[in-house]
Amino acid sequence: MSTGSRAWIKPLIALAVIAGIGFTAYQSLNKHQAAPAVTFLGIKGEKITPESLKGKVFMVNFWATSCTTCVAEMPDMVKTYDKYKGQGLEYVAVAMQYDAPNYVVNFTETRKLPFKVALDVSGEAAKAWGDVKMTPTVFVVDKDGNIIKRYLGKVDFPSLHALLEKNLKS
Repeated sequence: MSTGSRAWIKPLIALAVIAGIGFTAYQSLNKHQAAPAVTFLGIKGEKITPESLKGKVFMVNFWATSCTTCVAEMPDMVKTYDKYKGQGLEYVAVAMQYDAPNYVVNFTETRKLPFKVALDVSGEAAKAWGDVKMTPTVFVVDKDGNIIKRYLGKVDFPSLHALLEKNLKS
């Protein structure tokens, strides 16, 4: 076989390598990360375990009483929870390590927050969820335990509601 008749092999190999890289990149971008198996400590001393959230669509909201965006959007979080809890939505509002527990309890009671509120006194929960430092940071987790969306900063509620409706139906 002459070298001219094999000239197509190198471009074909290069094309196959490029296609493989592209497929791998596509797969990794469309693969959802599993939610960390973290047990949260509720403000009343109760444990909110991964087992108690298993098989449910749930949200984890890292927030602080000193965060103006967190405080401003909390009424919309309450409305979202009230709207979807009957369809099985669970919600855990996790106060950051630097937030004083008595402030969190006072905020929860005065605003009559209807969902689970937890304290991250050691900072371990924030670390486990991707080393969260910015508030609010909200994660949406599907029934299979995969993180399907992360919101940094102010939440886009129409898109959040569409995402919840899609995942609560499945």
